[in-house]
Amino acid sequence: MQEIKLHDGELNIMELLWSNQELAAKDIAKIVNEYVGWQKNTTYTVINRLIDKGAIVREDPGFICHPVITKPMMQQSETQDLLDKFYDGSMEHFIADYICKQHLSEISLQLLEKVIREQC
Repeated sequence: MQEIKLHDGELNIMELLWSNQELAAKDIAKIVNEYVGWQKNTTYTVINRLIDKGAIVREDPGFICHPVITKPMMQQSETQDLLDKFYDGSMEHFIADYICKQHLSEISLQLLEKVIREQC
């Protein structure tokens, strides 16, 4: 599958679809208008962009939208982009840099150590 890049507005719609599995475009437009303030035409434009990118599919009748990509797929892609952009692709450098700049409790440090040991 080709890597799909999404901007924040597109992610708003994807979050709705990931939470609901499917929604009619008219329902997406109502929800997005209420929470983000977009007009129906703006929402439909973004939905069509997501369809063109292959992030969602549309079924008729009713212009029912379904996500094609999952949230974990998107998280993995975005995380890799972050690592590549700022840490030369090195997860180790990112984790070391991030942890060193945090004020973690002993419990948090123990949990992180356990996760690293078990790699889960």
